[in-house]
Amino acid sequence: MADADAGLPAVLTAVPAPLGAPGAPPAPGPGEMTLVEHLVELRNRLFKAVLAVVVASIVGFVLGDQIIAILKAPIPGGKPLYYTGLGDAFMIHVKIALVVGIILGMPVILYQGWAFIAPGLTAKERRVSLPWIPAALFFFVIGVGIAYFILPYAAGFLIGFSSDALQPLITAEAYFDFVTTLFLVFGLIMEFPIILFALSRVGIVTSAKLSGARRQIILGITIFAAVITPGGDLVSPIALALTMYILFEGTVFVIRRTGK
Repeated sequence: MADADAGLPAVLTAVPAPLGAPGAPPAPGPGEMTLVEHLVELRNRLFKAVLAVVVASIVGFVLGDQIIAILKAPIPGGKPLYYTGLGDAFMIHVKIALVVGIILGMPVILYQGWAFIAPGLTAKERRVSLPWIPAALFFFVIGVGIAYFILPYAAGFLIGFSSDALQPLITAEAYFDFVTTLFLVFGLIMEFPIILFALSRVGIVTSAKLSGARRQIILGITIFAAVITPGGDLVSPIALALTMYILFEGTVFVIRRTGK
């Protein structure tokens, strides 16, 4: 019998490895998801977030003329805006609608992100992290509000350099690119306290480390604000840098209160 087995191919005589053998991928436990299920969940969450942005963008497109009038108001002297390409006016409406969609859809975006990562957290981690979801929305709204508040000053600063020899011919595309970029930059950058807090929870940073690196962080904030803000004016980077510094100090205080 042994001679007969020796003549068989190795594939046929190999004994299957028992379940749970070393090297075999562990089976998901009760309530756990497989990799494929995680990818399906991620796809569904992304779809819902994108759908929310699309629906809100449709609202922004329908209200495009009113939004354009509001955003155009800060231009000193009520100077008109011009466009040179045949489809520029349409594309401006689309860009504005998309930014409005992101702003109005942010609650859904944040919730879908939270709903995706929450199952992987412990009950304590969920309890600690949950208040930061509305905080993220609050910071985003504050950032957009600050951008709208400083918009007249930033526009006035830039137009203030015009003279009899240099008269502005402001194109609608350039102006609304400046406005929408300003809004998104301020809104998204305001989320950085949440990133610092998350890094403190996993032990990467502490309040002592952040306080010790305050000078370097202030320099980094200043350079970052000067680079990331559009337009080349002095108002928006100063406002962004001051806001980021205030949020930084507030975040260090909160991290210190949590014992980190």
